[in-house]
Amino acid sequence: MDRIEAAARELREADAALALTGAGVSAPSGVPPFRGEDGIWSEYDPDAFDVWRFRREPGEFWTDWLELRADLLDADLEPNAAHRALADLATAGRLDAIVTQNIDGLHEEAAALADREDARGDAARGGVSADSGGLIELHGNARRAVCRNCGWTTDADDARERAESGDLPPRCDVCDGALKPDAVLFGEQLPRDALARARRLAADSDVFLVAGSSLTVEPAASLPAEAADRGATLVVVNLDETPLDSRADYVFRADVTETLPALRDALRE
Repeated sequence: MDRIEAAARELREADAALALTGAGVSAPSGVPPFRGEDGIWSEYDPDAFDVWRFRREPGEFWTDWLELRADLLDADLEPNAAHRALADLATAGRLDAIVTQNIDGLHEEAAALADREDARGDAARGGVSADSGGLIELHGNARRAVCRNCGWTTDADDARERAESGDLPPRCDVCDGALKPDAVLFGEQLPRDALARARRLAADSDVFLVAGSSLTVEPAASLPAEAADRGATLVVVNLDETPLDSRADYVFRADVTETLPALRDALRE
């Protein structure tokens, strides 16, 4: 607890703080990782989810995507204690933003729960949503679908229902272009604005909190390194070793659903 309290003190005293989350934050909610022995890519061919395949065979792509999505985003998924703790930290103004590599939308759901339960109402100083800028989704969000022609977006459930009814691929209501899951596919670049903002925040941060990320997937993995290069305090919470552990000021080789709530509670005291 001494190290938890020390890390909490760093966050309390920081002028700017940023969090980066990876698959380890959503795994306790039942979201399978993409990589590793039991990951999604051990069951599916990654080439089937390449952007060039979507362009060539959008109907066939959607058939495979529906199967993958059913395994990835179970209807009963809910934010876990780690999501909730991060949402609380953002609402309290302790985090300027949460940068996530995850595409499951659970950070935003956790923020909505925090907003409903927060008796402070307008007194809250922060918040987590893509619209407010408090949530930066580096790899997109599989709960949305987007038209590659005009940029129109819709709820992914709407696109899924169209596809399941035989509309393959589902079409845009505005220009009739093919809809695509609003998650970054192989062969696509990360959203330029999101990555640029994440890099600016990392460069300006006094504290950088890494949660549930192996820090092996670029360019997200470079963000905490850039922050550390500029003198930020680096806090890593992950069950497994990461390449930046030797540079971190605080390393918690522990469950994010236990450590992040403990960090939040220490800040409240």
